[in-house]
Amino acid sequence: MGVYDIQKIMQYLPHRYPFLLIDRVEEVVPGEKVIALKNVTINEPFFQGHFPGIPVMPGVIVLEAMGQAGGVLVYESLQEKKKENTLVFFTGIDKARFRKSVVPGDQLIFELKLLRKRKNFIRMAGVATVDGNKVAEAELMAAYGDKV
Repeated sequence: MGVYDIQKIMQYLPHRYPFLLIDRVEEVVPGEKVIALKNVTINEPFFQGHFPGIPVMPGVIVLEAMGQAGGVLVYESLQEKKKENTLVFFTGIDKARFRKSVVPGDQLIFELKLLRKRKNFIRMAGVATVDGNKVAEAELMAAYGDKV
């Protein structure tokens, strides 16, 4: 499937500024994988306190952005009639590892692959890279259900 700009991403994810953390989806193969990106700028609100004078993107924010990319994969993997009334929730993280710091000026590329789907639970393997170098990886779990 084609590239998703920010407007299309916002159709899938309920997140909004300052917590919408992916800027573009490059590729989605429903039921298989997603590739998304985030442009990291000094204007990110977390850089004010993490760390003054030495801006480093918090690892938990990298994982949240990875989870948001995974959310797009989950939505695209649902039947068309379910997409409109469904929310995806990040439910767990396993095997998280941080390899390098992410700093302003970096472009994070997230690639997530669907590992398993059971009922309304999904497990994905995710990798985040900057300039082809792995900066983080994790297995993420998500659940989806009806909007309340």
